[in-house]
Amino acid sequence: MLKGIPQILSPELLKVLCEMGHSDRLVISDGNFPAESMGKDAVVIRCDGHGVPEILDAILKVFPLDTYVDKPMNLMEVMPGDDVETPIWDTYKEIVSKYDKRGAGAVGNIERFKFYDESKTAYAIIATSEKALYANVMLQKGVVTE
Repeated sequence: MLKGIPQILSPELLKVLCEMGHSDRLVISDGNFPAESMGKDAVVIRCDGHGVPEILDAILKVFPLDTYVDKPMNLMEVMPGDDVETPIWDTYKEIVSKYDKRGAGAVGNIERFKFYDESKTAYAIIATSEKALYANVMLQKGVVTE
C-alpha cells in the first residue's frame, strides 16, 4: 500500500502509467470493447468489476494530460443511426474538470472506426466491466511538471 495513490490502481497499472512517456496514449475501455484484439501491440490490463468513471478518476490523479494538443481526452462517437444516450460522457467531463484547467474543453470525439484504429497504436488498454455504451476513453499523456 502507498499513501496518496488510489487503491484501485493496481501495481501492474501503476507500472504501466509510469512507463508511459509524453504523447503515449491510454485507452480505458467499456465491457464491449475488443481490448485483446485492439491491444495486440499494447499492454492490456484487466480491471474487471470496475467501471470507467472510477478508473478514469483514479488515473487522472496521477496522470497529466497533454497540454500540446487541443483534445488530450477523446471519446468514441456514437454511430449514425444508433439511438443511444451517453450520459456517462457528462460524468467524464466532470471528472476531467477536477484535474485539467481546460475542463470539458479538453475532451473531443473520434469516429468509431478511427477510434479503433488509433487504439491499435495505444501504449496500453485498460479493459473494464463498464456496461454503458460508447463509454470508451482515450487519454494522451502529458508532461509531469510538479
